[in-house]
Amino acid sequence: MSKVKDALKLMKDEEVDYVDIRFTDPKGKLQHVTLVADLVDEEFWEEGFMFDGSSIAGWKSIDQSDMKLIPDPASVYIDPFYAEKTLCVHCNVVEPDTGEPYSRDPRGTALKAEAYLKSTGIGDAFYCGPEAEFFIFDDVKYSVKMNKVSFEVDAVDAAWNSDTDYEMGNSGHRPGVKGGYFPVNPIDAGQDLRGEMLSTMKRMGIKVDKHHHEVGSTQHELGMIFGGLTEQADNMQKYKYVIHNVAHAYGKSATFMPKPIKGDNGSGMHVNMSIWKAGKPLFAGDKYADLSQEALWFIGGILRHAKALNALTNPGTNSYKRLIPGFEAPVLRAYSARNRSGCVRIPWTESPKAKRVEARFPDPSANPYLCFAALLMAGLDGIRNKIDPGPASDKDLYDLPPEELAEIPTVCGSLREALEELEKDHDFLLAGDVFTRDQLEGYMALKWEEVYAYEHTPHPVEYQLYYSC
Repeated sequence: MSKVKDALKLMKDEEVDYVDIRFTDPKGKLQHVTLVADLVDEEFWEEGFMFDGSSIAGWKSIDQSDMKLIPDPASVYIDPFYAEKTLCVHCNVVEPDTGEPYSRDPRGTALKAEAYLKSTGIGDAFYCGPEAEFFIFDDVKYSVKMNKVSFEVDAVDAAWNSDTDYEMGNSGHRPGVKGGYFPVNPIDAGQDLRGEMLSTMKRMGIKVDKHHHEVGSTQHELGMIFGGLTEQADNMQKYKYVIHNVAHAYGKSATFMPKPIKGDNGSGMHVNMSIWKAGKPLFAGDKYADLSQEALWFIGGILRHAKALNALTNPGTNSYKRLIPGFEAPVLRAYSARNRSGCVRIPWTESPKAKRVEARFPDPSANPYLCFAALLMAGLDGIRNKIDPGPASDKDLYDLPPEELAEIPTVCGSLREALEELEKDHDFLLAGDVFTRDQLEGYMALKWEEVYAYEHTPHPVEYQLYYSC
């Protein structure tokens, strides 16, 4: 009740006019409905809000459509973009007749994953720090018709505009292909835009630390300080919301597509992870790179289940246009403290408290609740079953001789392959009823629709290759 009272006090102090209740659908898109603030009293936080679940893809059928949103008072923040003063709150989805959590609710899955960790006795806190990259364009056009399949993006500061005629002239200062890391302005034209994004996130209660231009032309990244699983998934939803809306206010368009342009780096979402128990870091020890045995087993679980994880951590057909050799793409199922070419990296740190494991293959198109929960479940499976990750790979894996490279397993090469792997390897997700079979079946059904839409559509490259055959 103290959190409820805090939320009600914030509403009064800020003279809130509306309350925006938000939830996340299976694909990871934030949804919302707005209530007049006068209707939000103490009872509201317990009784929740009814809505039509059949209108959300992958959820209820029309004959069982009634569902309920239960707001989490610990997640409130003031929306920085609405003209009317509005309090936002993230919600959990429950069955209206029983009050039980709805098995397909992504936020509920994240909460169950945190509870499961505690139940195992392995640890009592899981911290993650996602690093999500994104692109910003000035103009975006695309078409998917029977007779036309095309897209075109443009940005004034993009490498391809080095010889474009502009009314005020072309300054010539812009990053080249793979040249955006880390020149100062005027080459980096996004400084003020990113600064406003980061300041907005800070005002919304997110702990932030940095922003910078990324390697790709028109590619950027903001930094969030680590936090709990569900908390960070909430923050990732706010992160995307802020970036989309600040870019929009500047007359620009932001995208978290993993590979929106050809021939340059794609966007990843590296996820730094650590488990703590009784106030101490479980991953600090005296093994490789000052890791504990538990941390190595955790890595073993990530590597063993990497292909099944891909369906949740890399959930789009576009994801696999990033996961190809080169461009710093982490396609090889290996780990190292030195290079970035493997799936898992151990970042260097002086403090045992900062000892962590970084999964490098996820991307920002993932539903953060499902992505973080699945990574934790794979790691816990590694600890529970003492899965040996094998020796570390401290060489540049892309410079290995072909015969050595062929011995290192890879992640999936397509969403089709990832879904087939998840169908075969998902028991580790079902432990503790964190994920459910019904939930995974519903999720995969949605993703198979995307696979079929992609595979059944002719591509412009196919016209280039085959039209005159």
